[in-house]
Amino acid sequence: MQIKKPKIKRELLISSTKKTASMFAGMLPILLGVILLTGLLLEILPIDKVSDWFGQNILYDSLIGATLGSISAGHPLTSYVLGGELLTQGVSLVAVTALLVSWVTVGSIQFPAEAIMLGRRFALYRNLLCFIFSILIAVLTVTTMQLIR
Repeated sequence: MQIKKPKIKRELLISSTKKTASMFAGMLPILLGVILLTGLLLEILPIDKVSDWFGQNILYDSLIGATLGSISAGHPLTSYVLGGELLTQGVSLVAVTALLVSWVTVGSIQFPAEAIMLGRRFALYRNLLCFIFSILIAVLTVTTMQLIR
């Protein structure tokens, strides 16, 4: 006995595939812009000059670190290399921690694409909360490390 496959599932698959391809084609220019803007910002911010901005106090360092991490973007694995380089240049642990957390969680460069896909209000609130929490996490992490030592 042979079971007939419903034709509806095949038509639904074709329809879904066409919609997905159409959405991807519409998002491609935005994604390309995000990638190019990310590369441009990473070239503008030289690592050796960045270390001169730190060393004031724990809140100021975490604010600067979170800001730099927010406007930069990249793979989380890359952020560890960058964080190690900054630590060897004399940047404080709180600044590097804030930078790493915001690098991974805040996406100001990806904001236009995120706003289109998830909504402008949601993207704004998510990025703002992630920025605030990256500072809080950095301060709490360094404070905890100092208490443990």
